[in-house]
Amino acid sequence: MSATKVKYGSQVSESTSRRIDSGLAVIADPPLKPGTPKLLQRVRDAVRARHYSPRTEQAYVAWAKRFIIYHDMRHPEELGVDDVREFLTHLAVDRCVSASTQSQALSAILFLYREVLRMDIGWVPDVERAKKPTRLPVVLSREEVKAVLRRMRGTPLLMASLLYGSGIRLNECMNLRVKDIDFEMVQILVRGGKGNKDRLALFPEATRAPMRAHLVSVRELFNSDFADRGVAASLPGGLDRKYPNAGREWGWQYVFPSSRLWTDPVTGRRFRHHQHESVLQRAVKAAVRKTGTAKQASCHTMRHSFATHLLEAGYNIRKVQQLLGHSDLRTTMQYTHLVGLAKDGVKSPLDML
Repeated sequence: MSATKVKYGSQVSESTSRRIDSGLAVIADPPLKPGTPKLLQRVRDAVRARHYSPRTEQAYVAWAKRFIIYHDMRHPEELGVDDVREFLTHLAVDRCVSASTQSQALSAILFLYREVLRMDIGWVPDVERAKKPTRLPVVLSREEVKAVLRRMRGTPLLMASLLYGSGIRLNECMNLRVKDIDFEMVQILVRGGKGNKDRLALFPEATRAPMRAHLVSVRELFNSDFADRGVAASLPGGLDRKYPNAGREWGWQYVFPSSRLWTDPVTGRRFRHHQHESVLQRAVKAAVRKTGTAKQASCHTMRHSFATHLLEAGYNIRKVQQLLGHSDLRTTMQYTHLVGLAKDGVKSPLDML
């Protein structure tokens, strides 16, 4: 590598990219023991040992890689607090990243040093901090939600209805299992939500009949997979080892299964995972576009609208916090700013002329 640093986000040639990848491939810890895992693999192992989400693993590995690339492929053990500060300042000043992105990068680098390399680099002073703006989430009115749902069909319509009717997140919807849908208690059990927490969510009456019909088709797919002894639903964590037959039980099947099978490259076993998130994301975007609204609405907008409309209807904010799965009430309180001003009796002075 040349002495010029490869800035994160800069354009590099294909040959340079190959050199970067090959350089990262050989970065390993000092060979204190034979077979010491390479650095990035140690990051993955440390994240998985703490049962962090796959998204956290992906982010931490990516930030460790960018940190190494920025500092001319030098091993992090050769770097110190000044190098960390330089990288974080570069993100804020040169790359203009958001405050949350910079904070994520700092968390990943601290994890790399403290949990992987077992080095305490202490406090990182004098970092140019990206300012965190105060943003209000995009919310659709009831009529706008109705217009979006009216332009959707089939399984995407059912999933979008659950996002709005239950307030669950997109990935929580995709990870629903058949046993999580409780028709008797009229509730949905969200397992392993944000922060790896379980909670109960509303099961809207309008989705119960469509859900029963949907599960009939899912059962047909399950029967087809069951006839093929080599196919099972993918299971979280180590459940596949603890309960090797659970993936072939009806209750463990995904409510929204993928149409394609996935083959484990190591074991050769075939699994049926849930639908990819992009399926619903594209469907919602297309429906929003057809309504003609200028709002930048997405799947998560349905969750924002769920919370806002409950508060408008007079429901207790603590109950809304519980349904959303927020740990801090202040997170839920952002929706109080979105409740229509007209409903509070505020009248414009122009209308009083």
